[in-house]
Amino acid sequence: MKNWNPLHTLLLLSEVPKRWRAWQVALLPAGLAVVMGLAWGWAGGAELGWIAGLGLGALAAVDWWLFASLPRHGVSFGPFQPPFLGLCLVRGLVALALLPLVRAAPGAALGLLAGVQLLGLGLAAYGLLVEPFRLAVTRLDLCSPRLSNPGTPLRLVHLSDLHVERLTRRERALPALVAELAPDLIVITGDFLNASYKRDPRALADLEWLLSELHAPGGIVACLGTVEVDIPRLLRPVLARAGVDLLEDQAQVLELAGHRIWVAGINCTRDAAADGERLRGLLAAAPRGAYRLVLYHMPDLMPEAAALGVDLVLSGHTHGGQWRLPGVGALLTDSRYGKRYEAGSYRQESTYMVVSRGLGMEGWGTPRARFFCPPEVVALTLTGSGAGSEARG
Repeated sequence: MKNWNPLHTLLLLSEVPKRWRAWQVALLPAGLAVVMGLAWGWAGGAELGWIAGLGLGALAAVDWWLFASLPRHGVSFGPFQPPFLGLCLVRGLVALALLPLVRAAPGAALGLLAGVQLLGLGLAAYGLLVEPFRLAVTRLDLCSPRLSNPGTPLRLVHLSDLHVERLTRRERALPALVAELAPDLIVITGDFLNASYKRDPRALADLEWLLSELHAPGGIVACLGTVEVDIPRLLRPVLARAGVDLLEDQAQVLELAGHRIWVAGINCTRDAAADGERLRGLLAAAPRGAYRLVLYHMPDLMPEAAALGVDLVLSGHTHGGQWRLPGVGALLTDSRYGKRYEAGSYRQESTYMVVSRGLGMEGWGTPRARFFCPPEVVALTLTGSGAGSEARG
């Protein structure tokens, strides 16, 4: 099937458990506690079995409370059943993996089980409650001979993947943070709403409030995100009321800080070749010598943009993987190039691309959690003195 997205299919499947009743959800952790208790009891004695089984049951109760309390405390607003069941399954697999150690060293096995399970609880709490609200600013300096006022820098703030569900302390903190960066222009590269709330009136109203609180002398320009998330007919009036200039396969010329900037927004269809052809058509009408900035939700357009001589591409979509490991980086990216453009700045030919880790998180039945991948605001300073780039922050 053309443009079939396996990750999107998996995300949809993750929503299935949210329709289950509480007693149905409780069957898995209860069953795991009983089975693991019996297995550990058989391998290391009845007392050890009771401790292991009751411990897993108690941790499941804490997990239930943690996930179910997130919406009540305004932290995140996804269904609790899928991530809760996923964590319970992981706990059961850990207990199963330690069974061979029980016969040889029951005390060590029990201590290791307790340590790993408590570590899992700590990581879950950190990923859900802490890191999603650690707004990070990444500062990048880019130079180009195309910028027409070498003595005056042009400041851009790049936001991506807002994925608004409801207003949380992350969204409420964002306008003040952006204001401190004093941008000449704000650019947003799509996925405005969380996929689970893309038709929700309150989410649309909260998005409008957030966008209305963002200000820059050059205004706000944006492109749409993926077709699975951004619904144009619902977003257009919201963005218009908030003063956002939405570019849908369109381009405009801006005069900012003495610089002439040609900005294009390309709709993301997941067909990079076709999207690149539409970009080629827009570039044919670009003013000669203007700095060429392209907004495109996914990083997959980079080879086409580089071949066309675009100066800067701003993208998001990958969330930087959202869940990362030190030394490894993203565990998964929804890109045909895998980890090649997972997050950060890249150069190909004379073209630079910046891929934002984004601000929000995936929707559907996935946990609203981040690990080693805090939400990101990108602050770019563009100057016309020389050629090259430097990243800092």
